[in-house]
Amino acid sequence: MAKSLTSRFIAAVRSVVGDDPVVGLHEPDIGEREKAFVNECLESTFVSSVGPFVTRFENEIAAYTGSKHAIAVSNGTSALQVALMLAGVRPGDEVLVPALSFVATANAVIHAGATPFFVDSSAETLGLDVSAFGEVLRQLEKRDGGVVNPRTGARVSAVVPMHTFGHPVEIEAIVALSSQHGITVVEDAAESLGSFVGARHTGTFGRLGALSFNGNKIVTTGGGGMILTDDDDLGRRAKHLTTTAKLVHEWEFEHDEVAWNYRMPNLNAALGVAQLSKLDRYLTDKRKLAERYAAAFAGLDEISFLGEPSGTTSNYWLNAIRLESNDLKLRDELLRAANDDGLKCRPFWNLLSEQRMYRSHERGDLTTAKSLVASVICLPSSPRLAG
Repeated sequence: MAKSLTSRFIAAVRSVVGDDPVVGLHEPDIGEREKAFVNECLESTFVSSVGPFVTRFENEIAAYTGSKHAIAVSNGTSALQVALMLAGVRPGDEVLVPALSFVATANAVIHAGATPFFVDSSAETLGLDVSAFGEVLRQLEKRDGGVVNPRTGARVSAVVPMHTFGHPVEIEAIVALSSQHGITVVEDAAESLGSFVGARHTGTFGRLGALSFNGNKIVTTGGGGMILTDDDDLGRRAKHLTTTAKLVHEWEFEHDEVAWNYRMPNLNAALGVAQLSKLDRYLTDKRKLAERYAAAFAGLDEISFLGEPSGTTSNYWLNAIRLESNDLKLRDELLRAANDDGLKCRPFWNLLSEQRMYRSHERGDLTTAKSLVASVICLPSSPRLAG
């Protein structure tokens, strides 16, 4: 059965991506516009954190997402770290995060001086499960200054829902539950530029949100991130903290607090502006690719294609399938066969709660997250594969 399924799996993927000897998981599309903008930046000599492309990129991301403020930073992890601190997360706090996420989600919590508390995932959205989130909230105690985890005595100050593979999580329900308990929502929208719940862009439901423009994202700046917020004070403070807290002056170097040099370089922003002009095409191509994968796997009873959650529009950053059996051995057999065939498929991340530095941290029941790790395979998802 496994051997037969392996051959059918490879055939299904190949029927979509074609016969190239090697097909990457998600390759950037760099064209003449990117080269022209980067060259313009080089010729201007404004290649570091001062230059017009940074402001232009921020303004265009703000306009696209509908966020009042967008602050460009060095990467998604720094965006999330600063967003958490601006949200009021203090050293010693606990922050609720999905156990099934990229390691940056938990690392940013640690960088903000807090501790992650791991919560289960939803089989439909792949992100934070609302029921599991509600169960954790019911275990907390209300005290002066907020809610507290009675087992540790730590204040629980925030939750970080992550929109996995670009599929929007049930963010409205998460925001509603968080509001009832006085917990701040900071969205990890690293993978979901171009994803919407109804007509509203991901990353704009919480008090703050964070985007990533890593080399494998739908729009890349090589390395980079963005903080989103509608709060004027938080927007100004985000800019201040990520530019070394330098006070505006024609020549003096005066700083009013300890801060970070997290500003995105103009060189990276130039690449981002060019990439953003192609986003609508990327989204169209990735939706076509998703439809082709869904059709290719429709005849395989042992495998189901993971489509966008109901009521949402996903950017389909990474297309993925799920095995009907939660069989880690079978998953790895399929991954081995795919990679041997030049198809650079990959699994889900290992659970954050099982990473060596997080094994002792608080967690809820993670049954669904564990089953997803054992059954999900990510497929080649570059926009060019749509043909």
